[in-house]
Amino acid sequence: MTDLSLTRVRLQGGRYEALLDAAAPTAIEAVHDGKVIAVARLSPEDSAPGRFRVALDLPAIVIGEGVQIVTIRAAQSGHVLDRVTLMSGDPLDEDIRAELALLRDELELLKHAFRRHCADTTGR
Repeated sequence: MTDLSLTRVRLQGGRYEALLDAAAPTAIEAVHDGKVIAVARLSPEDSAPGRFRVALDLPAIVIGEGVQIVTIRAAQSGHVLDRVTLMSGDPLDEDIRAELALLRDELELLKHAFRRHCADTTGR
């Protein structure tokens, strides 16, 4: 398991912002359709050692019809830290594929949180 923890602060105007808790600065990248589309800028948080502000500009390529999922991950290990889901186009309310993609995304986040919880509680 990794000692990285990413907490999303906001997503506005195509800019993803988060706080990273890590022992040392770690390269963070955004992946869409298996390709790295952006690399985050990290700046240390003065008030909290081991905490870094993360800023990542999402390119326009991720805006398209249907459901688009951007994975935020640690570049070196490939460990998934967060996911951004964008939906657009024809009415997605009735599109079962969109719902299924969202459910899969949420399940992956829950699995990650559960594994981290198990690792934290067994290490005591």
